[in-house]
Amino acid sequence: MPELLKIEKLSAGYGEAQVLFDIDLALAEGQSLALLGRNGVGKTTLVNSIIGVTRRRGGRIVLAGRDLTAASPEQRAHAGIGWVPQERNIFKSLTVLENLTAVARPGPWDAARVFGMFPRLAERKTNLGNQLSGGEQQMLAIGRALMINPKLLLLDEPTEGLAPIIVEELLKALKALFREEGLSAIVIEQHARKILELTDETIVLERGRVVLAERSATLIAEPERLEHHLGLAAAA
Repeated sequence: MPELLKIEKLSAGYGEAQVLFDIDLALAEGQSLALLGRNGVGKTTLVNSIIGVTRRRGGRIVLAGRDLTAASPEQRAHAGIGWVPQERNIFKSLTVLENLTAVARPGPWDAARVFGMFPRLAERKTNLGNQLSGGEQQMLAIGRALMINPKLLLLDEPTEGLAPIIVEELLKALKALFREEGLSAIVIEQHARKILELTDETIVLERGRVVLAERSATLIAEPERLEHHLGLAAAA
């Protein structure tokens, strides 16, 4: 498969604080990547660096052959990077349908297709964003990111703080996106075992550096390797 994302020797942070050190990462078209690590090791900073909101100290970011190193966040979004932040950032004063259509770009993903993936949203398409539950807001945030028809989808803790039944719904949707639709994605997730089952590759960060890069299937078969870096509870 052709290479979609290439990160070379990326060092970045915020202001004077450096968080990432010489990160190398490659992702092929149609592949999904689990981004794991304990709290505070730089996972969100890596995603934020891909979307262009950190202070870069060195390195390159290339998407689909286009060098985005000096590109603005808006230019990166137009280049095909979709983002679902922890905060979701939906438009709470707009309806579900308006949230989707406000950011729509031409491509296979439209509102009808998003509603097909998330029937709960179809039932609430005239509700305002602030009238949705936390799980519904997360579905809307993912659906909105799909509406820009991204080449690469970035998800930061998509199941955090949600009820188990909603977590299962979201994981089922992500599995369909990754396995059936072949959408390239990077997912930060605390439920390491569950996300490994959906992704092709995994990297683990420690203190802003990549300490493990492996096939997800290999880490499922060899859980002790994850336990070493994450602890038994995190790998369960």
